[in-house]
Amino acid sequence: MSGGFMQMENNHELEDEMLPEYDFSKMKGGVRGKYVERYKTGTNVVLLDPDVAQAFPTSDSVNEALRLLIQISQRQKV
Repeated sequence: MSGGFMQMENNHELEDEMLPEYDFSKMKGGVRGKYVERYKTGTNVVLLDPDVAQAFPTSDSVNEALRLLIQISQRQKV
């Protein structure tokens, strides 16, 4: 299943739920991407393929597996 299909489906759901009294054109001061640089510096996001995500469902399990892999690779160098 393509990620684009799901995103398109969700956009239609949001459009249907938006009430007419929400007029964002009257809002002032909004800046798109205002905090993007700050977010990038404090965050490291990695997208996992579905089969990998199934094997490692939490960030803790991913980190534990990667730390083990680092240990193994360091032992191989010695």
